[in-house]
Amino acid sequence: MKTLSTLCAICALGTALSAETIATGDLGLVIERATGSVLLVDQSERAALDRITGLGDLSHASLVYSSDERYAYVFGRDGGLTKVDIVDRKIAKRVVQAGNSIGGAISDDGTLVAVSNYEPGGVRIFDADTLDLVADIPTDSKTIGLVDAPGGRFVFTMWDTGETWIADMSSGQAEITKIANMGDRPYDALITGNGRTYITGLFGEDGLTALDLWADKPEPIRVLPNYGRGQEEMPVYKMPHLEGWAHTGGEFVLPAVGHHEVLWIDSDTLQETGRTKTYGQPVFAMARPDGRHVWVNFAHPKNDTIQVIDTVTKQVVHEFKPGPAVLHMEFTPRGHEVWLSVRDAGKVAVYDTQSFEKLREIEAESPSGIFFTARAHRTGL
Repeated sequence: MKTLSTLCAICALGTALSAETIATGDLGLVIERATGSVLLVDQSERAALDRITGLGDLSHASLVYSSDERYAYVFGRDGGLTKVDIVDRKIAKRVVQAGNSIGGAISDDGTLVAVSNYEPGGVRIFDADTLDLVADIPTDSKTIGLVDAPGGRFVFTMWDTGETWIADMSSGQAEITKIANMGDRPYDALITGNGRTYITGLFGEDGLTALDLWADKPEPIRVLPNYGRGQEEMPVYKMPHLEGWAHTGGEFVLPAVGHHEVLWIDSDTLQETGRTKTYGQPVFAMARPDGRHVWVNFAHPKNDTIQVIDTVTKQVVHEFKPGPAVLHMEFTPRGHEVWLSVRDAGKVAVYDTQSFEKLREIEAESPSGIFFTARAHRTGL
C-alpha cells in the first residue's frame, strides 16, 4: 500500500511533467533572412514567442519539420543544415555540408533529411536525429526541385543535364534511377500530395515536364510544349516557385515564367484548361486549403501586391497592397487566416481569408519564408 508521502511525490511529478508539456501544433517559424535568425510564432495568439539566432546565411532558406513537430531542419544558402528545437527554442545541431545549397526534404518516415546543392552540386542525405552523413550522391550539376516521395524516396532534377533522379533509400543505401530528357534547364519542381505526379518547370525552353511516379518506368511527359517565354522572350525578374503551386479540385494552378498570368492545367490529362491575367509576374500561386481561392504574389517591382483568384470563375476577386516586398504566404491549416511576410516593412501581416481584413502585424527582421508545423504531415513540403 502506497504511503501518503509516496502519493504526494507521484502527484508532484505528474504536475511537473504536465507543466513542461508544450503543444507544437499551433507553432511556426519565420525566416529572418538578413540576420540569420528564425522567429518562433504562435498562430492562435498571432504573436511572436522567441527568436533563435546563429543559423548562417538565410538569404534563400527553407525548412521542413520532423513528424512529431518538435524539430525544424533549416536549409541555408551557405550550405548550412540546422536542426532547431522549437520546444527548447534553440539550435540542437548544425552542420555546414556544402558551399551553396538550395533546399531540402525529409523522408516519409522522418528518419532522413536530404539537401540539394548548387556547390558542389549533388544531394547529401543525413540522419535526422544526429545529422550524421548517410549518403553522398554527386550529380555533376546544380540540383533543384528536391522533394520527398512515398516509400523512402527522394526525387530531384539537374539544372545542367536535364535529368531527374529518384533516390530510393528504403534499403538503407541509395538506389538511383535516372530519367533523361526532362528538358532544357529545369529550374524548380513540385510533387502532388499523393506522391504520384512530379512536375518540373523549364527555363531554357517552352513548357513543363511531368513524371508519373506510379509507373514502373517513369518517362518524361511534355506539358504545354508551346507555352513559355517563347519567341517573344520576356525578362524574368524572379524565378517563380513551383513549390508554391496550387492544386484545387482537379486542376493545377502554376505561376508562368516571364508572363503576367497563371496557368490552369487538368491534373489528370495535364492539358491546359485556362489562363488568368495577373498584376505582375507571379512568384507563388498558393491555394487556400479548401481550394476555393488562390492567392498570388509577384516579382519585383510589383511585389507590394496580392491578388486573390476564384477557382470556379478563374477571375481575380480581390487585390490589395500589404506593403513593400511581399515575399511569402502561409495559410493556417484550415485556411481561416493567411500570414504574409512583408520584408521591407519588417513585419508579418495576418489576414482573415474570408473578409480580407487585416487582423494583426508582427514585427520581424526582413522576414521571408513562413512555415507552420502542419507541414510535417504533408508530402512534398
